[in-house]
Amino acid sequence: MGDVRRDDNPHALAVPTDDAHALAVPADDAHALAVRVADAMFARDRASQALGMRIEAVTPGSARLSMRVRADMLNGHAMCHGGFIFTLADSTFAFACNSRDLATVASACMIDFLAPAHEGDVLTAAAIERSARGRMGVYDIEVTNQRDDTIALFRGKSYRVGGPVIDPGVRET
Repeated sequence: MGDVRRDDNPHALAVPTDDAHALAVPADDAHALAVRVADAMFARDRASQALGMRIEAVTPGSARLSMRVRADMLNGHAMCHGGFIFTLADSTFAFACNSRDLATVASACMIDFLAPAHEGDVLTAAAIERSARGRMGVYDIEVTNQRDDTIALFRGKSYRVGGPVIDPGVRET
């Protein structure tokens, strides 16, 4: 699945039917649901908000978030602290794996830091679902800067805990 902006009309996969409330829906409806889930999650996500993250795109199984590196994110080497890069990737992972309105948490993740990020850089993390079977999923996230240099590669493994992310009454609007 390629990058799709929130205002595009994607050809997304149907929502899986492994939970009672998740029905197969047309691509446009699945995309709209992914956007509503992202909006609901972001409204409650104080950590991502505090770091200045922005949701750039979300579709079923994928997400793209961005964050500008601020002075208070620098380590003793005047580079972006790896924990902030990890948090951007982890937040993007969360929006991708919850995009079908199936409450999902991380079960494991790892990151490889490939290049430094500096103050003023705009980092973008793009997540793509590699596998989602039963309650488990695998997602790859690439973090790049504004020059499209790869800063880090993150792999997240997810576990569906059950239930919706958003109130079922809100899903139908």
